[in-house]
Amino acid sequence: MARRDRLSGNEAVAEALRQINPDVMAAFPITPSTEIPQYFSKLVANGQVDSEFIPVESEHSAMSAVIGAEAAGARSVTATSSAGMALMWEELYLAASNRLPCVLTLVNRALSGPININCDHSDSMGARDSGWIQIYAENNQEVYDNLVMAYRIAEHKKVKLPVMICQDGFITSHAVENITLLEDDEVKNFVGEYEPENYLLNPKMPMALGPYSVTNYYFEAKRAQAEALKNAKKVSLDVAKEFAKMSGREYGLFEEYKMDDAELAVVIIGSAAGTTKDAVDNLRAQGKKVGLIKIRVFRPFPAEELAKALKGCKAIAVMDRTESYNDCFGPLGAEVSAALYRAKATPEIVNYVYGLGGRDVQVSDMEGIYAELERIADGGMVGNAYRYLGVRE
Repeated sequence: MARRDRLSGNEAVAEALRQINPDVMAAFPITPSTEIPQYFSKLVANGQVDSEFIPVESEHSAMSAVIGAEAAGARSVTATSSAGMALMWEELYLAASNRLPCVLTLVNRALSGPININCDHSDSMGARDSGWIQIYAENNQEVYDNLVMAYRIAEHKKVKLPVMICQDGFITSHAVENITLLEDDEVKNFVGEYEPENYLLNPKMPMALGPYSVTNYYFEAKRAQAEALKNAKKVSLDVAKEFAKMSGREYGLFEEYKMDDAELAVVIIGSAAGTTKDAVDNLRAQGKKVGLIKIRVFRPFPAEELAKALKGCKAIAVMDRTESYNDCFGPLGAEVSAALYRAKATPEIVNYVYGLGGRDVQVSDMEGIYAELERIADGGMVGNAYRYLGVRE
């Protein structure tokens, strides 16, 4: 039977990990993810989990330890933010290319410099092509639910890839919300025991991990990795259906909010989706045909599905909480544009950079974006399609 509680996003991660009971957590503190290993190490010290907690000297070491543990056959996890993940950079690619289904709970924070400890997506978006599955949350409930589903996706025999569970720093990580938790036995039965097919400590099947890959094999290994990431799309949906039967909460690759007859749409990731939903509700009350698509699974990117959902729109604003420095499109803007181009859909598209370094986004800001989309849809010139929201020029 489900139970209600009031938890921050970081506490929700720790609670999910308590229920999952991974074999190993290796972590190094960095704001705003520090509380996750803090809470979890307390669970270890109190005997509430059977996990081995490994305090290390850096984030590079944390991911190295996770890779080693996962390769040895242990279900493993770490947590980090911002520059901490940047220090893991080399190891992120190794975890993915060696097909190790570990989990990273990433609390999104701006990358330096200048130094900033608040939310944007420059850390995770910088790693978007590292081969990791990336799943984002709007609120604390989704943070918890996404983590409960993470290992089922990662460890599936057609996937075997690491998963990055992302939430917005301070906005969700430290804010407290009412959420519904599953019972311990429900989570334990849903996640199941980890039974790796091949692992370094299996005496019956000796193997090497991470050997030098000569030209004759490297390309094929990367191609197989790409196919596994494609497979993760269907696996994510299958796991979500099973999760819905248990929890009553449904998840897809993205969420469509009042999109049935929408002519103007915003595509966004993370906590600002909640702000945008309020704007949609306000404008719907005025008779405006507006809607929202909130991306949940960014890797693998749901291009075909997204193009289908947006095909009836006249104008679209794609919101990127990071800067790509190309004066054309941000990461999400580029993905959405490519998806629509391949589908031969022709709505007008503008791409906004917003919320960098934790800059606040208000309902009125999003209402202003819908007003601009309405102007464009009515025949107005797009002008510069790469724009900034709420910046002092």
